[in-house]
Amino acid sequence: MEQEVDKQAADEGPEHRKNDQPKERSDDTSKLLQELVAYLRESRTELREEWARRISEAELLSVMSDEEIFTEATEVYDNYVDALETGSIETLRSYAQELSERIIPRGVETHEVLGIVLLLRDVLARALFAKYQDDLELLNGVLDEYEPAANRIAVTVGVSFVEERERVISEQQEAMRELSTPVLQFRERLLILPIIGMLDSDRARQLTEQLLGSIQEKLARVVVIDITGVATVDETVANHLVQTVEASRLMGASTILTGLSSEIAQTLVDLGVDLSMMQTVGDLQGGLEEAERLAGYRGGESDDSGNDAAD
Repeated sequence: MEQEVDKQAADEGPEHRKNDQPKERSDDTSKLLQELVAYLRESRTELREEWARRISEAELLSVMSDEEIFTEATEVYDNYVDALETGSIETLRSYAQELSERIIPRGVETHEVLGIVLLLRDVLARALFAKYQDDLELLNGVLDEYEPAANRIAVTVGVSFVEERERVISEQQEAMRELSTPVLQFRERLLILPIIGMLDSDRARQLTEQLLGSIQEKLARVVVIDITGVATVDETVANHLVQTVEASRLMGASTILTGLSSEIAQTLVDLGVDLSMMQTVGDLQGGLEEAERLAGYRGGESDDSGNDAAD
């Protein structure tokens, strides 16, 4: 469903924003539209209640209370009718964005938002049929005005929701990446970067940025990168690890790589990755012991002479 909404938005092309401006209408069309809008405002209470009832029956917005649904239904209805009257959807778009920001964190899905908008379109269309059923010519004129605008409004609300949802998902993914590659301070000026899970190019780049920031912030002299939890690496990621080690060295921190599996070690050899700048130790415990030696710790005490063993 999200792809369909995105496709509709893309099909509108760069003229999409320009078309948000009200269009000039003939006197007959303007009069007909005024009559349509006046009727929808006069019937606001009845139609809004019918719409809220249909939402509940369809089990949409189930995470919201009936009072919350009715409040939002009121706001959407008023913005909807205003958009019909003016031909501009800027106000509706802004409201749809605000609504999305409120309800996405509560677990509302895209199909629910599109569902309620389409229900409103249906409720209003049925009301128009009932009002103008005795005058088919007038009914056709009203629908000619109503349907294109209603469809455009539905797409606008859907696109606004999808855009906000994509933003939230992107932020969540970024937060998950940060949580999955925490830089831990083991001792003063000694950091550990345990990597677990799949290591691709994007994640490798992200952990490098995070590590270098921590080196600068903590004034680290030694970093232990443990890849015990990484199953495989490709050539791009392997070279990125080498670059990470080199970047850390330029910032004054020695790097120890621990936890290489036999498969990864063989892959690095087969790929011809330059390992000359890497210091490797079999396991994390051994890596920490070597890191303490490089950092100048002796028996749990720091070397106070100001000269690190790494020097």
